[in-house]
Amino acid sequence: MLATDIDSATASAAAAGGAEKRAYVKQIFSEIAPRYDLLNHVLSLNIDRRWRRKAIAMLGVERDKAGRYLDLCTGTLDVAQHISMFPGFRGFVIGADFAEPMLKAGAGKVEGKMVAPVAADALQLPLASGQLAGAIVAFGIRNVAGLEASLREVFRVLAPGGRFVILEFSTPRWPVLRTLYKAYFNYVLPLIGRLVSGHRTAYQYLPRSVANFPVEEELASKMKQAGFSDVAWSSLSLGVAAIHVGERPVTALGQK
Repeated sequence: MLATDIDSATASAAAAGGAEKRAYVKQIFSEIAPRYDLLNHVLSLNIDRRWRRKAIAMLGVERDKAGRYLDLCTGTLDVAQHISMFPGFRGFVIGADFAEPMLKAGAGKVEGKMVAPVAADALQLPLASGQLAGAIVAFGIRNVAGLEASLREVFRVLAPGGRFVILEFSTPRWPVLRTLYKAYFNYVLPLIGRLVSGHRTAYQYLPRSVANFPVEEELASKMKQAGFSDVAWSSLSLGVAAIHVGERPVTALGQK
């Protein structure tokens, strides 16, 4: 078997989940960190910037400008940076990612800002329970080794009334668009990704991880099962991506 076939098989196995996923994801994102931002913008035709702005707006930072917020699977700290620049923001943002080279690649964005990059796993956050005003994850939740466990972990660290926003790729429902989308994702994107990043499998893993990720209704159901209330989702760009929102519920006494 050729080395490229082995790499491809590993990417497929990691995308499907299981024991190999954590190590593989950590490795590939560490390796592509220097070109990560450039590839995001090129491969999405720069639409990813608009998607992130919409997701951040859904977080509702205006509800508590002095609160603590979590940017989970933060990568190069793009979202953490933008939260910290919210008008009148007096709070603090924790940017958590287990691939330290990604944090280092984005460190310059948050110099002098109320942002703390933290090397941490989404399944075991070094945070006390019930302390965050909000949390957000942009294009990272499909990469965690245990989706349900990560949802429960975010729920744990949110304060009652705290909001969780998920921005993630999805698959368009309209047949014609879905066909074009899959052709781009499965053939064009891996080629461009390999040429720009120099990594053989990282951009083979991406479309396979999206294909293995729950559809919007199923993700909303998993959020509810983790304890989130008022769960809602909306499609972006004809179903290419989606935003999910949920909150940790508050009782009349302000407790869970």
